[in-house]
Amino acid sequence: MAILAGAGWFALLLQFYLIVSNAAVNGFPVFGAVIKFFSYFTILTNILVAWSLTACLLKPQSTFGKFFSRSSVKAAIADYIIIVGLVYNIILSKLWDPQGLQLVADVLLHQAVPVLYVLYWLVFVPKGYTKWTQIFRWLIYPFIYLLYILVRGGYTGHFPYPFLDVNQLGIERVAQYCGIIMAGFIAVGILLLIADRLMKKQKK
Repeated sequence: MAILAGAGWFALLLQFYLIVSNAAVNGFPVFGAVIKFFSYFTILTNILVAWSLTACLLKPQSTFGKFFSRSSVKAAIADYIIIVGLVYNIILSKLWDPQGLQLVADVLLHQAVPVLYVLYWLVFVPKGYTKWTQIFRWLIYPFIYLLYILVRGGYTGHFPYPFLDVNQLGIERVAQYCGIIMAGFIAVGILLLIADRLMKKQKK
């Protein structure tokens, strides 16, 4: 858990440094770079992973520690970070070619942390405490994110992901992509619940 949390924070700090330093070099406002950093679902979800693990490690009896210790919450986080990895590696990785430190941050955020967190969930998280109805509650976080990005993008013209760019694609196509992604969250959630039930039975 400590190694995974450390890897997550390192990747986030490295990506933050790269975005801010690139903005400074190219003459863009640093504040705008910071806002851009926090506009990515990848970043927010990796923060969620690192923060949840850190809370469980350092203050397990705190409000956050108890909340993030719940099996259902850990399963939800697994759902989110799996989607991060899938969307990036299937769609977004083809759109650019990161090099150097950016490649390091890229691999950590989109491959290493998702894989390691899923392994952590499989091996260390108690099974059998998550309900099927909770899958739909897990959609609240990505739904709020999508709503925020679409509203913000409507005012600023900036969308962090090309499949959310209403100006380029139109609202109907973006709505279709959002529907597909939400269906992906549900599908991954179902698979996690199936794995949860199967692993619970094996331990009996």
